[in-house]
Parts: sequence; C-alpha cells; structure tokens
Amino acid sequence: MATPRPAWQTPGRRRQAEAKRAAILDAAEELFVPSGYELTSVDAIAARAGVSKRTVYDHFGDKPTLFASVVARVADALHVSTRKAVEEELTDGRDLRDALIAFVRRLTTDVVPTSTYATYRRLYAHAASAPRLPDRPDEEPERILEERFAQLAAAGELEVRDPRRAVQHFTALTMRLVLDAISRDPADPEVQEIITDGVDAFLRAYR
Repeated sequence: MATPRPAWQTPGRRRQAEAKRAAILDAAEELFVPSGYELTSVDAIAARAGVSKRTVYDHFGDKPTLFASVVARVADALHVSTRKAVEEELTDGRDLRDALIAFVRRLTTDVVPTSTYATYRRLYAHAASAPRLPDRPDEEPERILEERFAQLAAAGELEVRDPRRAVQHFTALTMRLVLDAISRDPADPEVQEIITDGVDAFLRAYR
C-alpha cells in the first residue's frame, strides 16, 4: 500500500498556501503603493491579508523580500503586455514605420493607462527608500524591444550597432514624450502627432 503523503504536500494544503500567498501579495501592493516601503509595516500587511504576521514571514522571509516580490509580480504582468504588443505589432513583412507607430499606440492605449503600469511606476518611485531590488535584466520590458530591434537590424530593416542605445533613443522620442501628455486622451490628435513625429525622427537616425 502506498505511503500517504504528508499533509503539507496534499493538493488542498498547497491551494490554501497559494491562496494565502496571493492574499499577502495583494495586501502588500495595496499598502506599498500609496504609503511606500518605510511607512508600511508587516503587521499592517498581515492584518489586511487576514493572516498572522508569522504567516507573512513563513512565505516571504522578511519585508524586503516581500516588497521585491510585489514589484516582480507587477513587472511580470507589464512584461507580458509588452511582449504581446511587440509580437502582434512589430511583425515580419509589415511596413516598419506603420509597425512602430502601431506599437507605440498600442502601449499608450492598452498598457500605459492601466492600473498595472501606474502601480509599476509608483512602486519604483518608492523603491529608493527600500533595500536594493534584485536585477532582473531578462524581464525588463526594454529588453524585449532590444531583441526585436536586433532582429530587424539582422534583416536589414534598421541600422543598429547597439540595440540598447537604439531602444533608449526610441523610447525618448516616443514613449517619454507621450507620458508627459498622457493626462489627455491617448486619442488626442496632439498625442498621435507626438508618436508619429517621434517614430519619423527615430527612423531618420536608424534607417
């Protein structure tokens, strides 16, 4: 007869543990975003999540690790949205100018206005008071665009010696300027003009 698995290994216990972990992350995000790292206590997070302080420590070890886990979860969601935009807009065979304009428009209508993006920016604004976040270079949204620019350069669509610098120039000419104007409707003609002018300036330098 098979030996029963320990209780902590049963599917029911695992689901319960996963639910508690998610509740802790939700509570931590709800408190870290408005209050920041220093002003948010583990006691407050535990109370918001409906668990004991000991449970928080059992799942995350300490407050810095919990903060890093909250940032990573939000960053992962943003990473997925960015990759989807790259894969669906910067496609092979599409006119590059049209593709780049569509890509920036996609980000400004589907990604930037979302609570996920706002949360990401606010968490990073608070990160200065938190212990240094671990580097996750492969998960940065910019790295996805770097990979695509390198592919476009290999195909002769762009002249790019340094994909990272090219992405920095592209985002400076498009996304950063759009963010300054994002308080207006993304469909505002001026916002659309910013996107088009930025893409054209980028292509003059890299094509």
